[in-house]
Amino acid sequence: MSFHLQEVICSSQDPKVSKQIRKLLKAGLIRKIAPRIYSSNLQEPIEDIIKRNIFQILGQLYPGTLMSHRSALEFQPTKTGQVFITSSYTKKISLPGITLQFLKGPLPIEGDHNFFGELYVSQRARAFLENLEPSRNSGSASKCLSLVEIEGYLEQIVRIHGEDEINRLRDQARIISEHLNMPKEFEKLNRIISALLNTKPSQILSSPIAIARAFGNPYDPARLQLFETLFRELKRKEFPYREEKNITPTAFRNFAFFESYFSNYIEGTVFEIDEAKKIIQTNQPLPARHDDSHDVLGTYHITSNKNEMQVTPSTPDELLRIISYRHSILLRSRLDKSPGLFKNKNNFAGSTAFVDFNLVKGTLIQSFEFYRLLEHPFAKAAYIMFVISEVHPFLDGNGRIARLMMNAELVKAKQSKIIIPTVYRGDYLGALKQLTKQSKCEGYLNMLERAHIFSANIHDDDLNEMQAYLTSCDAFMEESDAILKIVPRPWKGEDI
Repeated sequence: MSFHLQEVICSSQDPKVSKQIRKLLKAGLIRKIAPRIYSSNLQEPIEDIIKRNIFQILGQLYPGTLMSHRSALEFQPTKTGQVFITSSYTKKISLPGITLQFLKGPLPIEGDHNFFGELYVSQRARAFLENLEPSRNSGSASKCLSLVEIEGYLEQIVRIHGEDEINRLRDQARIISEHLNMPKEFEKLNRIISALLNTKPSQILSSPIAIARAFGNPYDPARLQLFETLFRELKRKEFPYREEKNITPTAFRNFAFFESYFSNYIEGTVFEIDEAKKIIQTNQPLPARHDDSHDVLGTYHITSNKNEMQVTPSTPDELLRIISYRHSILLRSRLDKSPGLFKNKNNFAGSTAFVDFNLVKGTLIQSFEFYRLLEHPFAKAAYIMFVISEVHPFLDGNGRIARLMMNAELVKAKQSKIIIPTVYRGDYLGALKQLTKQSKCEGYLNMLERAHIFSANIHDDDLNEMQAYLTSCDAFMEESDAILKIVPRPWKGEDI
């Protein structure tokens, strides 16, 4: 006869259940893993079994109690293995890997949730009040989350659900606080929520995210963590300097033409080379493709202006101003894309959602803290390009603005700019996606360094010679038909 037993079985006052447990124990089908707790899992460590089934254990052994305080928000033991439960008594019970901290207090009230049998869990408004109680301990030994953590939870509610939801939470907490005699805790909660909603001074806030929201600049914490990962990798690595070789005005403009051509091509604005040359030479759009032509012109007007391309931000406000100005030039003919204005709705690439439009300014401002600590021009270029690409601050033109900002860092430092040719589009987009989805920096940096080596060989005062070199590298080929070749070129080193 085979038995299919649940992993954890708790003792019972029912004589029939107790008898069955004794039979299973004698037959070796279960083992005792803690007082009043048995398991049919005979192999795994007892600590893992207890932790995995802790809610079921609480529901069966301690019916009518309330999982409360930080445990009601985290739904897991603390780093030191503690779970906090409100009951009619104060007691500490040690289980393998977990300590149950029973705190004497009000039992479940209307609105608290039934959870795993007869266990209850504090409703969210009550849990926030409980976490604002005084605590003798700190860190993971405390029954309460830190103020920074509480503010983080509340800011997330505002960010995802809006002000109406946080106000509903406050109204519920007001009612509950009267029932539980927690007026001081409610006043603390009210002050934090008021500060988040800009109705009271923000000096009371501790969380960086909450402070940013109080000042009107909430940001995306997950994206900031990703930017920090890239920042650490950029600080850890050394990069070579690749000196600018297009030092004459003509050579600089020639490079700018192909920079504009490829940057638009990669975004789907496709022209034949001769068509693009005509647009630039005449400074006039092709009649049949007015807006597309202006995209190429707008990009070229920025990339060919050496003074403009040496402007980089020294403050977060300058970063916002520079990208807005360049966007207004780039997309000046596409009024439906709000040139120069940050997006007013969310945008996507397939299933990837970029930064919420409400968080664009704050995320860019926070990202600047890592940017300002980078020194090597390639590191700054790689960082700022990814930030703009990842935030996607505008309705359209984000990739082109990202690459403009990248190359401005290089121009300012007298380094070769970077072109992403058509044949390299798949490598470029794949590396960006890998960094976004997997937080892996190596592929992104390797991709960009190869593009930099390639681009450092694109130099000539003759536009046709420059085009011939690009052709020899298969730069104009589709990614499915060829791979990027790097053909070293000698440089005469002539001065202006």
